[in-house]
Amino acid sequence: MQEGIHPKYVEATVKCACGETFKTRSTKEELRVDICSKCHPFLTGKQKVVDSGGRVDKFKKKFNLD
Repeated sequence: MQEGIHPKYVEATVKCACGETFKTRSTKEELRVDICSKCHPFLTGKQKVVDSGGRVDKFKKKFNLD
């Protein structure tokens, strides 16, 4: 491998929107995520609506689900 062309691989802290934090390794020192293994609907069995850009509200309004 050539010297000096690869990014530094450091210990990183991952912070989830639910408040969970854990350590891993990455080229960035801090990562922020919306869903982690502690709050993912498939792993917890609880439904969680993740609204990006108002799509859920738009869907409900279109089909009169409110």
